[in-house]
Amino acid sequence: MALKEIYVINNLAQLRLRGPSSYLFGYEQPTEAQIALAEGPEVLVVEDFINNEMRALIRLLNYSNHYLYLTRSVDGALLGLLEETTETANYYNQLETERGRLLFDFGLLYLAFAVILILTATWLGLWFAERLASPVGRMAAAAQKVGAGDLDARIENIKGDDEIAMLARYFNQMTHQLKGQRDTLIQSAEQADRRRRLFDSVLASVTSGVIGLDQTGHITFLNKFAQRVLDLSEVSELSLLSDSVPEFGEVVDDFISGVSDVAQREIRLVRRGKLESLLVRISLRTNELAEEEGYVIAFEDVTDLVSAQRMAAWGDVARRIAHEIKNPLTPIRLSAERIKRKFSPKVGKDSDQLENMTDVIVRQTDELRRIVDEFSQFARMPEPDRRPTDFGDFLRGSILLQESGQPNVTFKLMLPNDILWIDADASMIGRAITNLLKNAGESIEDAVKNNPERRGEIRVVASQTDRSVELEISDNGTGLPEDRSRLLEPYVTNRASGTGLGLSIVVKTIEEHGGSFVLSDAEPFEDGARPGAKAVIKLPRLKHTNEQTINLGTPA
Repeated sequence: MALKEIYVINNLAQLRLRGPSSYLFGYEQPTEAQIALAEGPEVLVVEDFINNEMRALIRLLNYSNHYLYLTRSVDGALLGLLEETTETANYYNQLETERGRLLFDFGLLYLAFAVILILTATWLGLWFAERLASPVGRMAAAAQKVGAGDLDARIENIKGDDEIAMLARYFNQMTHQLKGQRDTLIQSAEQADRRRRLFDSVLASVTSGVIGLDQTGHITFLNKFAQRVLDLSEVSELSLLSDSVPEFGEVVDDFISGVSDVAQREIRLVRRGKLESLLVRISLRTNELAEEEGYVIAFEDVTDLVSAQRMAAWGDVARRIAHEIKNPLTPIRLSAERIKRKFSPKVGKDSDQLENMTDVIVRQTDELRRIVDEFSQFARMPEPDRRPTDFGDFLRGSILLQESGQPNVTFKLMLPNDILWIDADASMIGRAITNLLKNAGESIEDAVKNNPERRGEIRVVASQTDRSVELEISDNGTGLPEDRSRLLEPYVTNRASGTGLGLSIVVKTIEEHGGSFVLSDAEPFEDGARPGAKAVIKLPRLKHTNEQTINLGTPA
């Protein structure tokens, strides 16, 4: 081997032996650390590329604490390259060994960076979203309040000039305008409701009927008077007028086909068995733009007026007839009696025939006088001499007289326990009650002719309220005719021998006392007898009256 130097040293690095060509000046003393490393079984190699040497330190096993120290000359540059190559290879192997860990660390670092980036982006996104969503959320909450009716809702803390801020400001402006418009609408609705209530109150209180129609003839409005007079309580709106009130159809058709803006006509119709005379006026209904919207029908019940005019006319006729007939009746009767007395002895065997003829003249004269007296009574009804009267005691006396005059009729009188005080002319009321009881008896008499087994019955029921005394007279006679609407008019009768003035005098008497009179069908009797007619009289009740007041007696 080409060894440059050979030494034997101890553990203190002191020379003990040296070989040939091994000089003391070339001795490179090993360090204590190098000596300590040479204690192991391995050879310690010390590289000194600077001096182009490599030294080896070997422990001598057979000698205690002695070491063989060898030196060899080498090319330092080559060894340096070799060393660098070795180190590079070792470093490569080390990197190759640590590549997985480095990749894991790099991936972990990349993942951490990505997570940080994602979290940062998320935070920034949430921050921006919060800035964008907060006004939208407040706007949604405000819109929900507006939807619930709270138009005072506003979006506060609006900053910036972006679209969201502009939308929020426009939203506030919209709610402000909506609130103003709602307040205006509420005021208008309240004003319209007040006007409607006033309009309804006026139409409900007027004594004229009002019907509103659209252009197709359907009913859009009815006031209470029209419902009551036309008996349209069950008619709903938007029903055809021609179906509900066919009597109005002709006048409406004539108005629509005509050129006049207003039409007026008197119409007669029957409702609830009563003939009604109506003065109907129809006009066009327009809106603010003068466009046609429908029609308005206004009518007044002139039945009482027509009846009063007819009564006045009949009264005048009655006065004229009474004046023209009453004057010659007495001379005719006296002449007939004189003829009977003077010529009866002279005619001999024909005296009986003469007496019969003169008796006929006298009877017919008396009948004409009776008719004239009724005419006179109807034409000039006396003013009632009113006095406090116990109506119940009054009725008992009247029925007692009728029971004697109508023995085949059963009278039933039902009175309350309280005294029925009225302020009336007993004579006039007595004649009216007697007339009604007499008519009921005649109706029963006609019914008995058709059915001899029938037992006539007249029921008289009296009652009172805080304001009035009511009397119902019912019978089981023939009842009222189908055309009963004119029974209360003068000279209208169903009996061949009647004058038609009885019920007219009754109506006039009751009206003179401030009461009312109605004819209707009677309710069925409990015994199954056929119901007839029912007369209902209402008279004002006299409230504060001393019970010791003298009764004026029974009717004449």
